[in-house]
Amino acid sequence: MWLAVAATAPFGADVLRWLAKRHDVAYLLTRPDRPKGRGRQLSPPPAKEVAEELGIEVRQPERPVELGELEVDTVVVAAYGAMIPSELLERALWLNVHPSLLPRWRGAAPVERAIMAGDTKTGVSIIRLVEELDAGPVGAAGGFPIGPDDDAGAVFTRAADMGPELVDGVLARLRFTPQQGEVTYAEKIRPADRELDWSRPPEELHNRIRALSPHIGARGVLHGRRVIVWRSRVVEGRLEILEVQSEGRRRMTLEEFERGLR
Repeated sequence: MWLAVAATAPFGADVLRWLAKRHDVAYLLTRPDRPKGRGRQLSPPPAKEVAEELGIEVRQPERPVELGELEVDTVVVAAYGAMIPSELLERALWLNVHPSLLPRWRGAAPVERAIMAGDTKTGVSIIRLVEELDAGPVGAAGGFPIGPDDDAGAVFTRAADMGPELVDGVLARLRFTPQQGEVTYAEKIRPADRELDWSRPPEELHNRIRALSPHIGARGVLHGRRVIVWRSRVVEGRLEILEVQSEGRRRMTLEEFERGLR
């Protein structure tokens, strides 16, 4: 099928790669290059890097409304990062690959919020986009378990693997049903969400750490040093830190970190 993909973040890049194996992708709609890192040099979004690798045309308007002619009947959205205006929604079928079982965890950070909440199951919902955030009718959905030590990276990978097959099912049937159940919202991750309060229960701390790994990182103080905590586990009701990163240093095991202090 001839379609376009709107994607920016790594999850969207993975979905793009899978869709390109199944369909002819006319172009990628993605966000403009942004300054990153200490040098603040312009860097392309992950989805753009995949598109260029695959020889897919890239379009990067500052606002989606500036896209112009769509040239396709279907656009698949996955972690694009901007709301699609109604005037574009009316000109094509816009399908969103959302990594949660809607209506649970509508919003910007569904995977991270599911893990932080201690959810043991999540999935992927393919919805037809409407103006209201993640509120469109569902064309297909599939679930999978979240293991007690799964981090966000593992969940995103499973969701990206599942999404394109669900999209194919929706395109074959084009039947949608309204979302049913309690609505919850996955707010964007803020700086305060990254902070670790060691007085909190071990399971809560572990969930926060794995929810923010390997892409954001939870922060705390260990032995008087500010560190990013990347990996942990809970053993017999006690939190064990497995991997940390000090300012300006590489990731390392807790043992390496403590040896460096000595």
